[in-house]
Amino acid sequence: MNIFVTGGAGYIGSATAEALIKAGNHVTVYDSLVTGHQAAVPKEAEFIHASLDDSHALAEALTSKKYDAVMHFAAFIEAGESMKDPGKFFRNNFTNSLSLMETAIQTGVKKFVFSSTAAVYQSSEEPLTEESPLGPTNVYGHTKLMTEQTLEWYRSIHGLHFAALRYFNACGALPGRGEAHQPESHLIPRVLQIALGQAESATIYGTDYPTPDGTCIRDYIHIADLVSAHTLALNALDKKDKLIYNVGSGNGFSVREVIETARKVTGHAIPVIESP
Repeated sequence: MNIFVTGGAGYIGSATAEALIKAGNHVTVYDSLVTGHQAAVPKEAEFIHASLDDSHALAEALTSKKYDAVMHFAAFIEAGESMKDPGKFFRNNFTNSLSLMETAIQTGVKKFVFSSTAAVYQSSEEPLTEESPLGPTNVYGHTKLMTEQTLEWYRSIHGLHFAALRYFNACGALPGRGEAHQPESHLIPRVLQIALGQAESATIYGTDYPTPDGTCIRDYIHIADLVSAHTLALNALDKKDKLIYNVGSGNGFSVREVIETARKVTGHAIPVIESP
């Protein structure tokens, strides 16, 4: 297949692009490099350095060959930032996604795999399923839900087959491939930076949650499993026109548990600062 991968210079997109190439597909990576890194793009992939808000570049890219599928990873992901600058997130995460959908339809793309998030759900103390009530608590999650809802309309009106994968917390690395996120805000790479002497301390935001140790519990999924979820979803769209799945491990680990595990594994103290 010819597959068009947006955000293919990022952590998850580049790893998925590599897996697609190894499976015998031709991959075109389209990335603005605002947060991605060209060095992460698989050397066998065709690379287009352009933004999704450049309608001319996008149309030119999608008409350059017949694409069978789009995999859409490109997005801003910092939930906290989305509450400080919502317009930036609506423009980049939703408006650009809409432009991509429109251009994909116009150029005959039949399958669309979307990188969504578990942040589309309401806050809950119960395990989340695909039937859990929707209700994002931040702009980031709302932009992802808006994109999912628009994909549903494009499925019913234009016949676009789509999969929306609602991730929990991606973690881990693959051989020769990792994460390069600056400034680092994700817990696991942050504590490893501290162990390596590249950062001074980790901040625990909130210590009075209704959890055994008072800190937030998160579900982590390894990047290898996340990549597999994307490739399986893409293939499943041959027979299904709509797939919505939560993608996680099904197990929760608290912030304190992650930090304590890092201390044991690395043999280094991980200083922490507790914040409300």
